[in-house]
Formats: sequence, C-alpha cells, structure tokens
Amino acid sequence: MKIFAAEFIRSCVSPEQFPSGDLPEIAFVGRSNVGKSSLINSLLNRRDLAKVSRTPGKTRAVNLFLISTSDPDLSQFYLVDLPGYGFAKVSKSIRAEWGPLIESYLSDRASLLGVVLLVESRVVTDQDRQTFAWFRSIGRNPLVVATKADKLKASERVRTLRQTHLDLGLMEGEMLIPYSSVTGDGRDRVWGALRDLAKT
Repeated sequence: MKIFAAEFIRSCVSPEQFPSGDLPEIAFVGRSNVGKSSLINSLLNRRDLAKVSRTPGKTRAVNLFLISTSDPDLSQFYLVDLPGYGFAKVSKSIRAEWGPLIESYLSDRASLLGVVLLVESRVVTDQDRQTFAWFRSIGRNPLVVATKADKLKASERVRTLRQTHLDLGLMEGEMLIPYSSVTGDGRDRVWGALRDLAKT
C-alpha cells in the first residue's frame, strides 16, 4: 500500500473544531512518551509530520492528519493523535489531565472507526491497564501496539510480549503487535490490521 498524502489539518481544543463529513477516523492513544509521534511518522513514512519531543505530555490538543492511500478500503481517513494519558473514568488523576473533551470523543464520536492503543513493550503501567479496561467498558476494543520493540533482546522478546498480553488482559487470539519506529518492524502488520478494521 502506498501513502499518497499525509497532511496536518488542525489542532482541536473543542468539539466544534472536529471535522464534519463521512471520512472515518482512527485515533492513536498512549501514555506520555510511549513513542506515539515516532510511530505515526514511521507508519506514514514521514520524518516530521507528528512532532517528536523528549518532554512527556507535549501533545496537548487533538491533532488531525488527513491521510490518502492506494488501498480502496482505506483510501482516505483522518489519523487522530490524542494527548498522552489520561481520560479514563476510573481514575480522577487521569481524567483531570485530558478532561471531558477526550472522554466524549472516544465514547461518542460516530466517525471514529477504531483506536490504536500504544504501550511500551518493556513495561505495562497501571494507566495502561486502566485505559484498556475503560475502552472495553465502553465497547471499543483497541488494537494494541507495543512500541520500542527494538530495545528488546531476541532472547527476551517472546517472554516480554507474552507478559504484556497477560498484563493487559487480552484474550487468547487477540492481537498484540510489536513495533519499532527505528527499524519499521511491525509496520505492515499495523497497516494490515487497520485495513481489516475498515472492512468490518
């Protein structure tokens, strides 16, 4: 699949700024500094589309990117880059960081086709577990991607990813995709999962 265009559209701080129309949206979610911007750039074969920062919590608004591809099932969509955690109802501290805007977007947005939840391959936090559980509670089953997979030694990769699977409470057969923004490992699998999502 070819990426024809990837364009930053706007940063949204209120529901009125979200796009209208029928284009599907795919949201990328993860705790601060999980490697979300790096993964988005890697996924789209762009160097600086999503701004990468060493400072956790750099993304403060809902950032929209319009993506055009050669795939007929996912020819055009909005990639939605959300601020780092949190938003889950189960945690007041998490919810205070994002507020009702993000919670409402993820719960009620009709054009939201799916959610990609990023966790770091080496460690799953309580916030990761709470977030995954919250998605399940509102009827959204996120695609889980384990970032920074290149930092895992070959000898520990299978064991660590199996533990991540267990820590999140993923069911047998549910997908967990290891991803490296450095090597591109996992890129084709993520695109394949997104295409499958668009067909459902």
